[in-house]
Amino acid sequence: MAGGFLLEIRRQLQSALLVVREADLPSLPADVSVSADRLEVRGGGSREEAALPAGVALAPSSCRGLRRLPGEGLHLRMRLRRPPPSADLVYTLWESLKPQENYIFYCQSCGDITVKKRKFLRILPLPSENWSALVEEWCCHPNPFARSTLHPQHDDCFLGDTFFLLNSGNESRVPESPTCCSETGHRASQSGSNLKSKENTRVICKRCKTTLGETLSSDTVKYYVTEVIIRPSEESFSPTPRSQFVQSMVAQCLVELSSAKSTFRFTIEGDNGKIYILIWLLNSDTLLVESLGSSSSHSGLTLFGDIFMPSSGPVGTWNAVKVLYQPCIKSRNKDLADAWENDIGVHPLKFPSETCLELLLILGLSTTSLPPSLRCMNSFQVAFLKM
Repeated sequence: MAGGFLLEIRRQLQSALLVVREADLPSLPADVSVSADRLEVRGGGSREEAALPAGVALAPSSCRGLRRLPGEGLHLRMRLRRPPPSADLVYTLWESLKPQENYIFYCQSCGDITVKKRKFLRILPLPSENWSALVEEWCCHPNPFARSTLHPQHDDCFLGDTFFLLNSGNESRVPESPTCCSETGHRASQSGSNLKSKENTRVICKRCKTTLGETLSSDTVKYYVTEVIIRPSEESFSPTPRSQFVQSMVAQCLVELSSAKSTFRFTIEGDNGKIYILIWLLNSDTLLVESLGSSSSHSGLTLFGDIFMPSSGPVGTWNAVKVLYQPCIKSRNKDLADAWENDIGVHPLKFPSETCLELLLILGLSTTSLPPSLRCMNSFQVAFLKM
């Protein structure tokens, strides 16, 4: 098996950081040879090599910053001979949904059908979460939209930052076996008054009990993009590993919002109103190339099964975004979370509380997979979200 290494490539800078993990060095001293498309390690009479993915070409003569860190391995930086192909990391939900097409909605966790064959006449983007507050700040007269609600009409689909809204009045459910149900419990109002935001009922998958969204009103359902997979009705459903789907969707949200709103700091909030994570987007042009090699130190990083294991063969390649983050569970970093919550330059992203915890675990596993010297930056933890 090829020796373990981590190659972090920055497309825009056309540079790369290579870490050859010490646990996978045959013995010390060892000879490490880097060519344009191959890495080779020799020592103790053994020889291991790994071919870099197609499209990745290094410039070995530009090597600089070579150092060995005990317990980690060899670190070196170099330029790229040619940049790898650009990656399209733009959020694709808006582009994937088209009017006059039939779509089926599946529970992402178990694949059960949630909504069967919906055709939309209008697919429209929603304004930001705090649009009403912005109107009040900028209008010199009373807010003309104070009593207005943006609810989809018949055959409408409204897209938010992390969710989409459907009109449930004409929802086509699976016959005899409804997949979604609303958990009203003690929150159901006997008076029949309109539901307030804090009284929103959860929409759950009846098979696996996963929270898919919320009931906003008697005819409006909110589905989170991390919980539902949408496919054209003529396409068959193909499952995506949960962790892969969550981090990919969150990463795409971060990239889209940072590009559209020029904001790079985000709070990850649960549907219970609590802040779970503070995220600072560092860059979105990263290409990760990784081989776990023969080291057993990574065997504990397979809780989700698909996160950090190479996608095919001994070497895995992923487009990724690099983030700094701080967990906020159990009142950790409360002062910083309060400051970010009141900062107009920080954008809130809301997901189901269970998904927020999943994301925190994904980030933590990403951090622990990195060499110790690369796990922290300016008191924040470092992680990659793979696409």
